[in-house]
Amino acid sequence: MKLTRRQTMASLAGLGVAPMLGLRPKKALASGAPVKIGYAISLTGPNAGGAGTTILPNYHLWVHEMREKGGILVNGERHPIEVIEYDDRSNSEEAVRAVERLINQDGVDILLAPWGTAMNLAVGPLFDRNGFIQATSTAITDRAPDLIQRWPGFFPLSGTAASWATPVVELMNEAREAGHIDDDVAMISVADAFGIDLAGAARRAFGEYGFNLVYDRTYPVGTQDFSSILAEIRNVKAFASFSYPPDTVAITDNAQLHDFNPNVMYVGIGGAFPMFTDRFGESVDTVLTHGGLNMADERTRDYLARHEEVTGRRADSAGSIVMYAALQAMEQAIERTGTLDNSVIAEEMKTGTFDTALGEISLASQMMPDIFKVGQIRDGYVVGLGPQDVPGRGEFIMPKQPWPAR
Repeated sequence: MKLTRRQTMASLAGLGVAPMLGLRPKKALASGAPVKIGYAISLTGPNAGGAGTTILPNYHLWVHEMREKGGILVNGERHPIEVIEYDDRSNSEEAVRAVERLINQDGVDILLAPWGTAMNLAVGPLFDRNGFIQATSTAITDRAPDLIQRWPGFFPLSGTAASWATPVVELMNEAREAGHIDDDVAMISVADAFGIDLAGAARRAFGEYGFNLVYDRTYPVGTQDFSSILAEIRNVKAFASFSYPPDTVAITDNAQLHDFNPNVMYVGIGGAFPMFTDRFGESVDTVLTHGGLNMADERTRDYLARHEEVTGRRADSAGSIVMYAALQAMEQAIERTGTLDNSVIAEEMKTGTFDTALGEISLASQMMPDIFKVGQIRDGYVVGLGPQDVPGRGEFIMPKQPWPAR
């Protein structure tokens, strides 16, 4: 296995960072000793875009802020930070081997998890077996409640597939009630753990809301040509794709190229990323996608400004702020307990409340409460729309604006 490694003392200068975090059980830390932070993340391969958008910059931001404070505070003393990074190459076997190395050879104190549902499920048993907390904003699965029972240190912050798919269907129902779509919906999904779970949850929700799923197809990971699929559904007024970033770009590009203009269009992971609006500009305003922000909240605006100032790039409108809030909670839990002992930190994270970029939060469910899981692209960010009872919901503009001429 070929791995890349970079170590940094008290700094993450020039270093990318990812969404998950873990703490190795540890009884004591010698005065002046560094705290080792390690992770395996997709620096290359198809997952690199997502990892480099939602996870790495937020680790970068968090460690940068620890450096500004003089290190991480444990039992009243600031300790310098040493960072160890491996490239998992977007391959679950590589991720497992790299995590094993971080634990057994590098002896990390804080273990940060990989990007994506499939990768997190692959390394989950290893995190649990070795006593690490695994907190992630990028693993979405209906198995989350069962996995929490099986892996007590697992914090699937984004929740279940149903909690993401159902708000999409609710918005489509809202559009149907407003007369913009009818009962017919077309859906496609990527053929991996993420797509399977989300499509399954959406299927159930569409049925419960009385929609007619006239098209339901999976496609292989890596697919880039969606022209034949779009040709089959070009008269459908409501469309949803549970896709990964490269697919989301390709689907949107194909839709614009072939003038596929549904009145409601939902695209999957990537639609909330800055690269998506950088690529398509104002043409994707009013497209629905994952995540969403309360742009009226000063804390959200402060986070976005700080993220861009420190990392040099815009945050995404979905998992970024969720990941950062979890890092803030972990930091506060360490300070309160004065230890790096995993069981103590985990208990504090489950029972305490924390002041974060998302406001005051509780992680009692081991999932992040009151976050938007679907929204509408407007002016480079995603305005949160669903679930509809999340505070700060924006206005749902419908129907989707037509594509500009190409």
